Amino acid sequence: MAKLSLRAVQKLTCKKRDAWWTVFLVDPVATRMLIVLARFRFITPNRVTWAALFIGLASAGFFLQGDSRSLLIGALLYHLSFILDCIDGKLARLKGNGTVFGGWLDYVFDRIRVLFCALALMGGQFLRTGGELYLLAALAVVFLDMLRYVDALQIYKMRMSMRTKIEKVTRERAEAEREEAEREARAAEAPDTARGQQVVFMEDLLRDNPATPAETLRAEAGAETVIDLHEQFRGQFPWYTRLRRAMLRTRVRPHLISGIEFQMFVFIVGPLIGQILWTTAVSAALLMLFELVIMYKFWLSTRDFTRVMEELAPAPSTAGTIAPHLHRGRHRQRGAAQEALLADERYRTPEPEDDPGFQPYPQPRYDRLDPRETYDAQTAWGTTGGYDPHGFPTHGTATLGHPAPAVTQPIPVQRVDAPWPHQEGHRR
Repeated sequence: MAKLSLRAVQKLTCKKRDAWWTVFLVDPVATRMLIVLARFRFITPNRVTWAALFIGLASAGFFLQGDSRSLLIGALLYHLSFILDCIDGKLARLKGNGTVFGGWLDYVFDRIRVLFCALALMGGQFLRTGGELYLLAALAVVFLDMLRYVDALQIYKMRMSMRTKIEKVTRERAEAEREEAEREARAAEAPDTARGQQVVFMEDLLRDNPATPAETLRAEAGAETVIDLHEQFRGQFPWYTRLRRAMLRTRVRPHLISGIEFQMFVFIVGPLIGQILWTTAVSAALLMLFELVIMYKFWLSTRDFTRVMEELAPAPSTAGTIAPHLHRGRHRQRGAAQEALLADERYRTPEPEDDPGFQPYPQPRYDRLDPRETYDAQTAWGTTGGYDPHGFPTHGTATLGHPAPAVTQPIPVQRVDAPWPHQEGHRR
C-alpha cells in the first residue's frame, strides 16, 4: 500500500473517544508500529491477534515465577501484548479487511489472556508468600473483568433495542398520519412529509460533533425529530457535558476507569511497584464505582425511553409488546371447544350438597346374582376374622379350626343396565 504519514494513519485508525491509557500510552507506539506492519501483506489482523495472545501467555509464565525480575518482564510483555491487541483493530480499519470472526476472536482471546495472567500473577505470589488473599484477588480480577464486559455488551444491546422500538413506533405514527391525510383528501402532500420524517438520536449527533452543545444540535436538526435518551442524566449533572467536551479535545472518554485501566493497573502497575494486592483493591473499587455510575445513567435512560414512547404513542402500540394470549404458556391455552365444554353445566362436577349419594365409581350389587354361583365369604372365613375397612375378609382362623384360604374364590358380577334405586340418573 502507499506510504502514509503518521498523522494520516492516526486520523484513519484512532478512535474519536478512547481510554486515557490507550490515548497516551498505546496509540503513540501502536500507530508507528502500524506504519511498518501495514507494508507486509502476510500480516493480517487475525495473525496479529494470535501474536497478542501468545505474548500474553508468555507474560503469564513470567508472572507465575513471582520474583521481582520476572514480574518486571511479565509487565512489559503484557503491555506489548495489549499494544498488539490494539494494532489488530487499527490494521483492519486501515486496510479495510476486518471480519466478524476477527472481532469475535479478539474478544475471546482478551478474556483468555486476562484469565491466565490473573491466575499466574496471584498464584505465583501465593506460592512465594502463602498469602491466601492472593487467591481471592485472582477470583476478583476474573469476576470483575467478565462483569465489566458482559455488562457493557448487555447495556449496548438494550440501547439498540430501545432505539429500534422508537424507530418502529415513529414509522407506525407516520403511517397513521399519512392514512389520515389521505382520508382527508390531502394525499398529494402528506405522504412525502410522512416518509421524509426520520428519527435522529442526540447521542449520534454528539458523537459526530463532540464540541457542539446539545441545544445547538437540536435546533439545527429540528426539535421534533431529535430523540434524547440521556436528557435526565444531563439535567441532573449539568457539569458532565462541560467535562465531557473538555476531555474529548484530547480524545479521552469520561469513563476514566474501565476494563482497560483495570487490567493495566493489575498486570502492569502493580507488578512494577511491588504492591499487587493494594493496586488490585484500589483499581477494583474504582472500577465498581464507575460501573455503578454507568448503571445509574442507563436507568435514567430507560426512564427517558418510557417518556418518549408515551409521547410518540399515546395509545398502546404493538412495538416491543407481547400479545395477551402469549402471557400464558401453550399448555395453558384453551381452544373454543374446550371453553364451551367447561362452560356446559351438564359436565360440571357435582358438589357434595348437590348430590349427597353421588359415588364416582358405583359399587357392585349382589342382589341380582345367581345364588348357585355365589360364594358365602362369611361362612368360609368365619366370624372371628372380620373384615377390613375396604370390605375384604381379614386373614385369621376359620371357625372350624382350619387355616384361612390364601386365595379367595372370585365372585362373578353381572352387569344390570337399569337405574339404581334411590339414586336417579346413575346407572349400574
